[in-house]
Amino acid sequence: MTVTKLDAVTKTKSKVFLDGRFAFVLYKGELARYGIKEGAQIEEENYSEVLEKVVIKRAKLRAMHLLEDMDRTESGLRDKLKQGLYPEEAIEAALSYVKSFGYLDDERYARQFIESRKASKSRREIYALLCGRGVAPDKIELAFEECFESNSEKDAIRQIIRKKRVIPAEATEEEMRKLYGYLSRKGFRYDDIRQVIQNNDENA
Repeated sequence: MTVTKLDAVTKTKSKVFLDGRFAFVLYKGELARYGIKEGAQIEEENYSEVLEKVVIKRAKLRAMHLLEDMDRTESGLRDKLKQGLYPEEAIEAALSYVKSFGYLDDERYARQFIESRKASKSRREIYALLCGRGVAPDKIELAFEECFESNSEKDAIRQIIRKKRVIPAEATEEEMRKLYGYLSRKGFRYDDIRQVIQNNDENA
């Protein structure tokens, strides 16, 4: 393999291109240690050593650090590693590494996400948010089965009405129309909204 280009990322590290394709990012000291400079030839053995002992090792440490910072989905962690310019082999190795310790679990992430939001968001809204974070639909459904009770949606509607300080029995027609519209846009079913407001009126 030929080093066809070194492209500086910062003053201390550069992208390395082998045979015209991006391979990995190395620091100045690592470039010198492995004799990597434009026009140089790299044997397969040296390439494998750089990948395993430097790039993949760094990707694993980065993945662990990112998960210490906050819980993430597999898709979210993958995206962060891509942003860090790690090659695909290093990303896959890092994901497998953190999974082996149980640090990366989309089902657990979905359960925690649902538990923390079900009091104020609809099932539909939570589902869309989790999909947007890269959680597979089947894992979301499993998490819902474990975390979402039949009355969770109505509890969330009550919570929102309280936060908005709307008293249905005393609200004007315009205020009620705005409330229905807001709750509908949040993904709540019309029947659930109507029942909560009816019960609220009856208990007023």
